[in-house]
Amino acid sequence: MKIGICADHAGFELKEYIKDYLEKNNIAYQDFGTRSTKSCDYADFAHQLASALERGEVYPGIAICGSGNGISMTLNKHQSVRAALCWESEIARLARAHNDANILVFPGRFIDKEEAKKSVKIFLDTAFEGGRHQKRIENIPC
Repeated sequence: MKIGICADHAGFELKEYIKDYLEKNNIAYQDFGTRSTKSCDYADFAHQLASALERGEVYPGIAICGSGNGISMTLNKHQSVRAALCWESEIARLARAHNDANILVFPGRFIDKEEAKKSVKIFLDTAFEGGRHQKRIENIPC
């Protein structure tokens, strides 16, 4: 399965860095944009990523905007998306292990590239623990 990735202008440089990491590790991905640092709206790219995840075309996803908040809010409007805003690797691990997060979100202006790379690796390598956490996940949809 390919990983889906997207960003707005504030996350573009980090997205490109993460794509390079994925390529070096032979991890397939689909880039939903943006393609430059030109000002744009994060929702345009977030909806494309979330829809592709819902259709089973990509899994999991990575999304980036300036603070990570706007893109997270947009992604989480989709019922099957559990986007988790992470700024360090332990939060990324817990997002997968306890919350079965399926999209890792970064605050592009507030995380350094090495921490983001470490978080991506941990997010991809961590499995959902299930158990007591499963009921909580089932209670998320309204």
